[in-house]
Amino acid sequence: MKNMKGKVLAKADIQKLSENERLKYEIAEELGLYDKVIEGGWRSLTAKEAGRIGGMVTKRRKAMKKEALQSELREDQRMASIKNVSNEPR
Repeated sequence: MKNMKGKVLAKADIQKLSENERLKYEIAEELGLYDKVIEGGWRSLTAKEAGRIGGMVTKRRKAMKKEALQSELREDQRMASIKNVSNEPR
């Protein structure tokens, strides 16, 4: 497969890409478009296929951000409860 600079990418090379690029390949694989991308590059996709990948990337990134914020909130709440317990008079 060729990347945007025309270089051929092996499957192992995909692991070296940015998180966003890896996510695109992962979603392309889930949609059954991975081989098409490997053989013809991203430009071989129809607008509908590319749009579907882009939409799913956005949806996943939003979900990942929401999970990270929820995790941070849980950690903050846990730390606050630990402080409250340690500050209680005995």
